[in-house]
Amino acid sequence: MPTGLHTGDTAWLLASTALVLLMTPGLALFYGGMVRAKSALNMLMMSFVSIAVVTVVWLLVGYSLAFGTDTGGWGLIGSLDHIGLHGIGPTTLTGHVPTLLFATFQLTFAILTAALISGAIADRARFGAWVVFVAVWTLLVYVPVAHWVFAPGGWILDQLGALDFAGGTVVEVNCGASGLALAMILGPRIGFKKEAMRPHNLPLVLLGAGLLWFGWFGFNAGSALGADGLAAAVFVNTQAAGCTGLLGWLAVEKLRDGHATTLGAASGAVAGLVAITPSCGSVGVAGALVIGLAAGLLCSYAVSWKFRFGYDDSLDVVGVHLVAGVVGTVLIGLFATSAMTSGASGLLSGGGPAQLGKQVVAVLAVGAYAFAVTYGIGKLIDRFLGFRAAEEDERSGLDLAVHAESAYDHGVLGHGVPQNAHAHRPLPHSDRTPLG
Repeated sequence: MPTGLHTGDTAWLLASTALVLLMTPGLALFYGGMVRAKSALNMLMMSFVSIAVVTVVWLLVGYSLAFGTDTGGWGLIGSLDHIGLHGIGPTTLTGHVPTLLFATFQLTFAILTAALISGAIADRARFGAWVVFVAVWTLLVYVPVAHWVFAPGGWILDQLGALDFAGGTVVEVNCGASGLALAMILGPRIGFKKEAMRPHNLPLVLLGAGLLWFGWFGFNAGSALGADGLAAAVFVNTQAAGCTGLLGWLAVEKLRDGHATTLGAASGAVAGLVAITPSCGSVGVAGALVIGLAAGLLCSYAVSWKFRFGYDDSLDVVGVHLVAGVVGTVLIGLFATSAMTSGASGLLSGGGPAQLGKQVVAVLAVGAYAFAVTYGIGKLIDRFLGFRAAEEDERSGLDLAVHAESAYDHGVLGHGVPQNAHAHRPLPHSDRTPLG
């Protein structure tokens, strides 16, 4: 056993890594239930292929660029010292845990972030183009941002001094801004604003949301990198915000539409969990409750912005992940407590406005970078490969056109219910029509 290894911390991080990896299959089910049945398998595949592509990219070069020694002292990117994990073995430690485990834990974050973007372009993206996009985007967008925020020497972490415990900028703002860029490049789905594009399988959505919620404890509490009191506090904050996010969204639905929906419950919980991701290690329980509630309330309205502004963010990556990520990151500047941070305090804890300003700068920097670079990547792929699926494939469904299989054929999803079996039902605002 290498000197300095803490077996308890290592055991907790092993469990957390497995929990976070489970979030991507959970996301696949969450997204798969939200789309129309004719493209459900394609939606599942976009998440699962992300696991494979990002893993290869991360192990070969991504980890080294994200967490290697800072290049040039600018805090912008790491070195290639550990390309292919060169120089990292079973006895190499990061803190009190094996570096191989730390690298794998961070890998699961990169996988989930890339997969999240797929919800913004559901039903209309070419699968091959998506595979290429995931590889390029991981290297050019995710890796630099991860270095800025998570790595020693990163400019947002060390030079700006903004706080982001588990990835409000790296994961949530990053995927939301990137999803918006791709949605604008691909354009709206055929029938957007005109046809009922409702979720085809709400039980599947709730199952996926439940797996995401379960995995989020590894996502947030695992980021403490230790089995200690901080991890316990983060664990409680995560649960608190998920619950108030759910209740806030349902309250809006009940007051606005007269009924609370299962889709709203799933979406509200995710919104609260997204918002607490950056702030879980900086705020107390009261702050966590307020942050989750704020996210649930605001995101329940934000998901309708796409109809007003005309961008087709199919599964509300912008309305939930970008908006809640901004909420959770910025509100650190109000609710951070020195008892959690061992230093910085928010405005409401007597810390003044400085931390709030730092949080805003971090959000703007990551959002602008992610949007601009993703837009460039998307445009190049569209120019040379074609990113949008053929019209006939989109109309018939990507499952048969791309994968030569159907959820109905195998009895996997929908249980043989015709595609438009519920088309006669009213389409309340709370169903976010058209959604999937």
